[in-house]
Amino acid sequence: MRLTMKERRSVSKVISDRYKKASKKEKSTILDEFIQLTGYNRAYACWLLSSHSKKLPQKASNNASLHDKSPKTHPKTYDDQVLSALLKVWMIMDQICGKRLAPMMEEIVTRLEAFGELKLLPSTREKLLRISAATIDRLLAPERDKLSFGSKSRTKPGTLLKSQIPIRTFSDWDESRPGFVEIDLVAHDGGLATGDYLQTLDVTDVFTGWTETQGVRDKAQVWVFEAIKLIRTRFPFELLGIDSDNGSEFINHELLRYCQEQKITFTRSRSYRKNDNCFVEQKNYSVVRRAVGYWRYDTDEELLLLNELYGYLRLYTNYFQPSMKLLEKSREGSKVKKRYDHPQTPYQRVLASGHVSNQQEQGLRKQYTKLNPAELKRKITELQNRLIALAAMKQEARQNKARLAASRKG
Repeated sequence: MRLTMKERRSVSKVISDRYKKASKKEKSTILDEFIQLTGYNRAYACWLLSSHSKKLPQKASNNASLHDKSPKTHPKTYDDQVLSALLKVWMIMDQICGKRLAPMMEEIVTRLEAFGELKLLPSTREKLLRISAATIDRLLAPERDKLSFGSKSRTKPGTLLKSQIPIRTFSDWDESRPGFVEIDLVAHDGGLATGDYLQTLDVTDVFTGWTETQGVRDKAQVWVFEAIKLIRTRFPFELLGIDSDNGSEFINHELLRYCQEQKITFTRSRSYRKNDNCFVEQKNYSVVRRAVGYWRYDTDEELLLLNELYGYLRLYTNYFQPSMKLLEKSREGSKVKKRYDHPQTPYQRVLASGHVSNQQEQGLRKQYTKLNPAELKRKITELQNRLIALAAMKQEARQNKARLAASRKG
């Protein structure tokens, strides 16, 4: 029969005195008897007998016992100054996770200090540079919770040339070098798929993750084709292959002829298999949606703002946003284990690829030295606010018009 809690406390008090005076061998025997009598876990029982009758904190009440838990106070390793600096760096880096931020910490802190965006005490700087990825996520968890932000596909299949454009296979592409890209359109219909509305052409290099975006008036072939040619001039390497979905904005004679003339491999994904374009689909959210949201954009003014924003966003994303590439995935029973490479920015991956000329490499390095990530972030935020304000005004006007129409019918 097990003892009551009151009886256990009495027994603990009696046995603890004998336990403390006993030899090591005797303590083991006493502990076995105590566990059998009380049913306590061995580790807890050992701690209880060793700690009983120790002096309680001065602020403890007269009724306080060993079982009362008093808060432990430890000096903080990462104080408020470190947290404030970490929060500023994290916001500038677009709230990325600790695993991506920690490897970039020294480089980004040095760059922000060089541009006068960050001023740190030596002790604060030293702590900030040694902070681990797990600690970053733990310290920033409350802020991440405060900032917690789908959409339907508008792709219509183009059947005209599907038989002439091969489905992508690994034999068509050499994904171990830059130049092979996936392309897709992101619709800015605001959940109202009527009339014309803006689209974003998203072009992502598979090997480096280098991403270029361009706003277009609608899904018309002429606008999409012009945007593809414009984006091609921005890539810091030669364009070797294009892979698209089956939409008619991509599957058309004009783009096919262009790729054949320029010796660019043109392939398409399988119908209804979004994972075939997983690299660009990922950037549709992490770059486009995170930057411009899900509002409806359909005016010339919004198109100009959108492309002005993308001008800064391409620099911010490609030079300062690290990503991790999946190297290996294995299954052990019900668990899937994934192994990723070391976080790197697209800029770093391009330089490490060995497939850019000396002139291109020098151009990239020269541009990088001039870029202030904090200033880019401020410019992006300013344009985001202007773009959202325009969209919100239009939405309010539509709602007022709908309410007026409803009242007249009533």
